[in-house]
Amino acid sequence: MSARILLVEDEPGLVMTLTDRLTGEGYQVEAVGDGETAVERAREGGFDLVLLDIALPRKNGFDVCRDLRQQGLTVPILMLTARDQIVDKVLGLKIGADDYVTKPFEMMELLARIEALLRRAPKTPSAETVYQFGDVRIDFRGAEVLRDGRPVALSAREFQLLAYLVRHRGEVVSRERLLHEVWGYRAIPSTRTVDVHITWLRQKLEPNPKEPCYILTVYGFGYKFGLRRAAT
Repeated sequence: MSARILLVEDEPGLVMTLTDRLTGEGYQVEAVGDGETAVERAREGGFDLVLLDIALPRKNGFDVCRDLRQQGLTVPILMLTARDQIVDKVLGLKIGADDYVTKPFEMMELLARIEALLRRAPKTPSAETVYQFGDVRIDFRGAEVLRDGRPVALSAREFQLLAYLVRHRGEVVSRERLLHEVWGYRAIPSTRTVDVHITWLRQKLEPNPKEPCYILTVYGFGYKFGLRRAAT
């Protein structure tokens, strides 16, 4: 199947040009013209790459990139902008962009960068739309969690935390990293914030919250999502 690209751009002429060329190269392209819609579609659409302008209505590209990374999406992001200051490039890369192209650009260079990002992109659970563990089912597109077929009431932050842990399952994640990636904190206010949310998730999802078999504590390091056999 051809790769799916979410084009986030509000200049109609450039949207038409890029859509035509990318489609001609065999990609499936969906275009949106504002930042808020971009976040919604990136979460729901199962895209292989996001081609993201910075100067957007409703939410700028930096905020879009930051939001997607905080929500656990690891889809490659190529930022496309008229800005050419080094500080803007550094900021984009620091908040999670994978590459950066400055307008005006050569189409062949853009295509080469897209191909490189898609080639390097890991075939990981980031593209999953549904994940099941025990009697719990996560619908990433619908931002819904079911347990034994019944909806589980999670706050937006609880869902983002769960999604991040599941998408990085098997990996030990520190409290500081979770605060940075899920909450977006640059300075660390209190790692107790993470602990409290972990406790809430365990109470809602674990067979025995006092002896968790999914959301595991790695003492001295942080947390890990795993599949440990429940005690009998």
